[in-house]
Amino acid sequence: MDITMTDAWRALRTHAEHFADLELRSLFAGDPERVGAMTLSVGDLVIDWSKNRITPAVLADLIALAETTRVADRATAMMRGDRINSTEDRAVLHTALRAPAGRTIVVDGEDVVPDVHRVLAKMATFTDRVRVGDWLGATGMPIKTVVNIGIGGSDLGPVMAYEALAAFRHPRIRCEFVSNVDGSDLAAAVSDLDPATTMFVISSKTFTTQETLTNATSARRWLADQLGADAVAKHFVAVSTNADAVAAFGIDTANMFNFWDWVGGRYSMDSAIGLSLMLAIGAEAFGEMLDGFRIVDDHFVSTPIAENAPAILGLIEVWYRTFCDLPTRAVLPYSRYLHRFPAYLQQLDMESNGKQVRLDGEPVTYETGPIIWGQAGTNGQHSFHQLLHQGTTVVPTDFILMAAPDHTNDQLAGVEAHHDLLVANCLAQSEALAFGKTADEVAATETNPALVNHRTFPGNRPSTTIMAPALTPSVLGQLVALYEHQVFTQGVVWGVNSFDQWGVELGKELATAIIPELVAPDEPALDHDASTNALIRRYRAMRK
Repeated sequence: MDITMTDAWRALRTHAEHFADLELRSLFAGDPERVGAMTLSVGDLVIDWSKNRITPAVLADLIALAETTRVADRATAMMRGDRINSTEDRAVLHTALRAPAGRTIVVDGEDVVPDVHRVLAKMATFTDRVRVGDWLGATGMPIKTVVNIGIGGSDLGPVMAYEALAAFRHPRIRCEFVSNVDGSDLAAAVSDLDPATTMFVISSKTFTTQETLTNATSARRWLADQLGADAVAKHFVAVSTNADAVAAFGIDTANMFNFWDWVGGRYSMDSAIGLSLMLAIGAEAFGEMLDGFRIVDDHFVSTPIAENAPAILGLIEVWYRTFCDLPTRAVLPYSRYLHRFPAYLQQLDMESNGKQVRLDGEPVTYETGPIIWGQAGTNGQHSFHQLLHQGTTVVPTDFILMAAPDHTNDQLAGVEAHHDLLVANCLAQSEALAFGKTADEVAATETNPALVNHRTFPGNRPSTTIMAPALTPSVLGQLVALYEHQVFTQGVVWGVNSFDQWGVELGKELATAIIPELVAPDEPALDHDASTNALIRRYRAMRK
């Protein structure tokens, strides 16, 4: 189906012609019920999207577009195990990772839920042993530091959640995360570690990922040089689907934790890929996080589009990106513990929907995939918020805040009052972006007429605010699932496959060819473009 030929698409194109006339001040003044009508709840999350430049007519046509593209049917198909990842002929079942025991999800004639729970139970048994000190390293000492080695989804999710749930960590277990093949990353992670109390978790679905295996090999050498090669079995575990490669590396496959080809890397933090997180926060808290995911999963698959929080947020992004030609979205968590959340969402959204080809192989003829960026508040207010408020580019913004502070430090006098200031700043930024300050309002108090234009804020900058009582494991699960299903909705409407990532392959292939050319003892024959050939020769000369 060519979605651009549908009535809903044409209607939205017409609405977008008048986007400049959608004025938030007027929209609020003309509808006293706007906030109530444009506030949604799911689990502990309350989502106020009233400050978006959307009218009831725009919303109705966005919902019609979702119905035309069968978003609800596609969600059902995903969750029952249909092979909706058509380019790789795979099911897409990250939702099965948090399915309750007793639910049935069949893939290739097999109910996958019991296997999911077997892996979770194995993870729980293992993490309990490490956390209580029963798992001993090669010298008989308990583990104090866990180094997670992975990249992409095998790193971004676990490190984000580890940072987010700092208040729930074991007091003795510290985690480090190594992803970059830059040797400085691994060197920094192990610089102050005692190998006798260090465990490495090697996370790679295929156990062939070049960056991960390079780091893992160097980590193994670091450990073996100090404790001997036999120590590897006590200090290395694997998260993978490739038992042969794990065994060949020297890891006992009894200490390998499985996941499945129907779990995409960027959707895998709640699988065994989250082993390092479970080691830090424990099996009970990890289970609470899975419960949070499930709350939003059930809401997404059972709630009509008009009341469906992830679907509405996904449609809002389609409106801005495709019809209003706004290329970026800022995600601003007013929580220090969520400082890695924007980076996590970059992969979730941009790797999923950064596509130029539809499911049917034809090129898309409209814009897809916003550029996601951001950082924790209030730091951004003193850097890029200038552009958000007075720049020439309109940037839709997500604000995320918690009613309770993340910290639990009772020894720091007066710190509780900081949270009120933090929240006040978040709400003020949202208000200022939406309503600004007119030239007349500035002139009423500004004594220097030359500064009036400089101090005018145009406002009319859209935002959504997501609020929860506190950053608990359940709330984190709810928040991640909210964005997962938002991204899913966008992909269905755009008609792209949100679950493959062929765009990462070409660079890997070219790097494989370039590596031997960089290290060859004699001058290699080069067959790249002129610039790349010159850069290779320059690098070789500098290395000498």
